[in-house]
Amino acid sequence: MMRVFTLFVLFLLAFPVLLPADEDRYSAMKEQMIREITSDMKFTGRQTGRETLRPGVLRAMRNVPRHEFVPPRSRAVAYRNHPLPIGHGQTISQPYVVALMTDLMELDGDEAVLEIGTGSGYQAAILSGLAKEIYTIEIIKELGEEARQRLDRLGYGNVKVKTGDGYFGWKEHAPFDAIIVTCASGHVPPPLIDQLKPGGKIVIPVGGVYSVQMLMVISKDMKGDIRSRQVIPVRFVPMTGKAMRSE
Repeated sequence: MMRVFTLFVLFLLAFPVLLPADEDRYSAMKEQMIREITSDMKFTGRQTGRETLRPGVLRAMRNVPRHEFVPPRSRAVAYRNHPLPIGHGQTISQPYVVALMTDLMELDGDEAVLEIGTGSGYQAAILSGLAKEIYTIEIIKELGEEARQRLDRLGYGNVKVKTGDGYFGWKEHAPFDAIIVTCASGHVPPPLIDQLKPGGKIVIPVGGVYSVQMLMVISKDMKGDIRSRQVIPVRFVPMTGKAMRSE
């Protein structure tokens, strides 16, 4: 009997079960997060050009369990509207910024999207319900593998994770309808522009580590001409890799 009890305890430690009280607590925190995102959208509407989120984006923010994408020690604050550390010097972005960047891509549901900077996989999970195919690249091997396992476990079957240098994109699956970059670069990487379909958008923070970073929307028209516009100042961890070492 003691052996059976011990095995049961080990099972619970390996696969923790959420009790109804935990679900209720996360649900309440999530709704508070949604209220704060909605308030921030209104507050920054004059800068961003949009005071509300598209219904699908709001639904995705509500559906994805952010507490699954942060370290266990951070679960109690998983739905606070600010970034959180996820290890290896990286962070999971502020929910408002995740929502805004997602909204700026204006996805309709049938797109192939490239993400640079998988992190914990949270942004990819948000995109999973808004586009047909998500391709995401993480340069830190441990983070990439953890994100792959997490996304698989949670059932995000249309997300493919690759370990590599996102500066060069993912040529095998190009061109992409939209590209989102969740780390700051001193410039827009030319390979990403090359891999963007005509009519597509890149949403990317541009700027150095110690300078003002600006969230940008880069658009490619049907003739291949490029236009850019600034949205709001942001703060992201830097893009790393061989191409960025000289910056």
